[in-house]
Amino acid sequence: MEQIHLSVRQLVEFLLQTGSIDSRFTGFDRANEGARIHRRLQKQAGPGYEAEVYLKQEYTVEDVDYLVDGRADGIFTDEDGLTVVDEIKTVTTPTDQIHEDMNPVHWAQGQVYAAIYARQHGLDSIAVRLTYFQVDDEVVVDFRREFTARQLEDFVLDLLARYAPWAKRAAAWQVTRGEALQKLRFPFEEYRAGQYALAGAVYRTLRDKGRLLCQAPTGIGKTMSTLFPALKAMGEGCGERVFYLTARTTTRQAAEDALALLRKSQPDLALKSITLTAKDTICLLEKRECTPEACPYANGYYDRIRDALWQALDENEFTRAALEELARRFTICPFELGLDLSLWCDVIVGDYNYLFDPVVSLKRFFESGGDYLFLVDEAHNLPDRAREMHSASLLKSQVLEARKALGKGKSKLKTALGKLNDEFVELRRQCDEAESRTFFEKEARTGLNRVISRVTGPMEEWLTEHREGTAHDLILALYFELRGYLRVAERYDDHYVTQMAAFGTDVRISQLCLDPSAFLDQSFSSGRGAVLFSATLSPMDYYRDILGCAEARCAALPSPFPAENLGLFCAADVSTRYKDRQQSIEPVARYLYEMCRGRTGNYMAFFPSYSYLTQVLERFEELFPGVRTLVQQPGMDEQARKDFLDAFQPDATETLLGFGVMGGVFGEGVDLAGERLIGTAIVGVGLPQVNPRQEILRDYFEESRGSGFAYAYQYPGFNKVLQAAGRVIRTPKDKGVVLLIDSRFSRAEYRHLFPSHWAHCRWLYGPDQLADQLQGFWGML
Repeated sequence: MEQIHLSVRQLVEFLLQTGSIDSRFTGFDRANEGARIHRRLQKQAGPGYEAEVYLKQEYTVEDVDYLVDGRADGIFTDEDGLTVVDEIKTVTTPTDQIHEDMNPVHWAQGQVYAAIYARQHGLDSIAVRLTYFQVDDEVVVDFRREFTARQLEDFVLDLLARYAPWAKRAAAWQVTRGEALQKLRFPFEEYRAGQYALAGAVYRTLRDKGRLLCQAPTGIGKTMSTLFPALKAMGEGCGERVFYLTARTTTRQAAEDALALLRKSQPDLALKSITLTAKDTICLLEKRECTPEACPYANGYYDRIRDALWQALDENEFTRAALEELARRFTICPFELGLDLSLWCDVIVGDYNYLFDPVVSLKRFFESGGDYLFLVDEAHNLPDRAREMHSASLLKSQVLEARKALGKGKSKLKTALGKLNDEFVELRRQCDEAESRTFFEKEARTGLNRVISRVTGPMEEWLTEHREGTAHDLILALYFELRGYLRVAERYDDHYVTQMAAFGTDVRISQLCLDPSAFLDQSFSSGRGAVLFSATLSPMDYYRDILGCAEARCAALPSPFPAENLGLFCAADVSTRYKDRQQSIEPVARYLYEMCRGRTGNYMAFFPSYSYLTQVLERFEELFPGVRTLVQQPGMDEQARKDFLDAFQPDATETLLGFGVMGGVFGEGVDLAGERLIGTAIVGVGLPQVNPRQEILRDYFEESRGSGFAYAYQYPGFNKVLQAAGRVIRTPKDKGVVLLIDSRFSRAEYRHLFPSHWAHCRWLYGPDQLADQLQGFWGML
């Protein structure tokens, strides 16, 4: 039997945690705040205090070999010469309610560390000090117990004996899984063009503990080409589990489909997989409220979870529907069930935030790292998502609304909110004196941060006493915003800038992460290896830099589809620059008409903004009223998006031209294969709109990389172009047209960004030339 590796925290929490989920204040992750407080207390303890002591010990209990490890917060020798193990916990429990037996799990952690230390140093007795730091009052309350080494040894052996059935089950599964993965076969008779090369590069990268950025065009089969070699690597001992991370629900479904195909092709495949779903989405209540009083699935969760897990592990596939069914059967929270089950699964499919977001990342895996394999789908989305995860904003109106909701009369919370509102009033005055009522600062607003931190304590007290009502909802929402803002303030460095912006009577302060590369690198370092892939990762050096993968290997695979199936044309005589927009409206409309006139079918045209789209649409309908049009509307809900896409049917008897926005919901991730879409026009080079934030991003990258315009505008814009163009050819049998409308595409700085399968682009200098070219293109097919 292979050795079972358990962290001290994992062992004691799994066996000893009881009671209910109570997430009144856990929307903000306290890990960063707790780490800061730990460092502060450790520093104050003096020179004889040894902080963050790594301990590990092997045990054999009931024929199970264990490796138990973790970091003790501190170890010191008291005035009587007795060794003391210090276990530090940050709590929001009111100071007068903190007592010695508040949480047995806390004592248990200290006891396991003490047992290991006493055993390794030959001590007959040792003490455990439990140190509570009350974060609002900043008060330290500590308790101390002395133990003999024999008592502690028996305590640990008893825990490991209780864990033995789980350990034996896990060890048996590791053997079964390993044997199955060694025999794993590719589920198709042959590889597609480029697929074998991609699979080989992924396997070698993960085997060798590296990172790989891969641009793999549509049609290669990226999901299976990355998942299959990752599982093969894991089967050969190169990886403990696979994390398949995505930006959208549709790509999570692709991963589930690939796993289902592997199981179908090899019915004896031993592989446990789980798809994690957002808490709000999977919640079984009409309105999520994670308290034992409001939620039967939270009430007594930890008393039922072990029985539920034991039975659930008879299954191998945990989709959202499977988790919901289990949750109802055992009356437990489906979201927390998914997190607990993930510890027993081989493949975990979920959103980017489970690895990269400092608030909601899976601390149970990534705090101490592991032999994990990361597969990051649609990686071109990650820079913006990472910036968002590491940024935070606050509005004056939120503060004022919360203060008003408290009603008349005085209170500690109302006073604290009033002081915070005064800070925002001063910010608004400063904004009013600035150009465009906005300005930036490189330094953090530490004074404001202190005022914010003084609000959260009274807010928690108020929320404890008032657990429902409109005011409660407002205060709770603001509490999460304040905690999130303070979390970003803890990480604020030269990758950040602070923006103050006023609009109307309101004012917003934002801590903006400009460069997430260091944070992403840190996240990737918590695993063995990472593969980041997308159909559009051009230029590779830019993405390698901005994704925190400076030393990563790069691969750009050619398109697997015949080049002659794509008619690629560029209207090089039209400028769509903002200053030329008015003059371009009619030429763009005429080019769109010639594209649609080439062959009856379904087309789409993508624009840089709604206003420009509207102007061209109006002129197009004036000139060519016989062509049916369809328009993407701002803020379309799921049903409206479905209705829009359903209009694009194969075997069209009349031409349909859909108008959409580049980078919007139809500009990527939409799969209109075959005759459902036979042509796309892309109007402009996709540059983000010029605004103060984009300009400060430009300034930052000009100063740090010497490539401000490229990093802030050109490269992100061209990715939108590539994504929109990729809607046309989806299968080897598809044939279609891509029409680029902008003279800038003909310039060297854009042509060098073209993928290799765009080498045959034809340059046009009038709609009549497009008509002639399309006659030849469609005539040859």
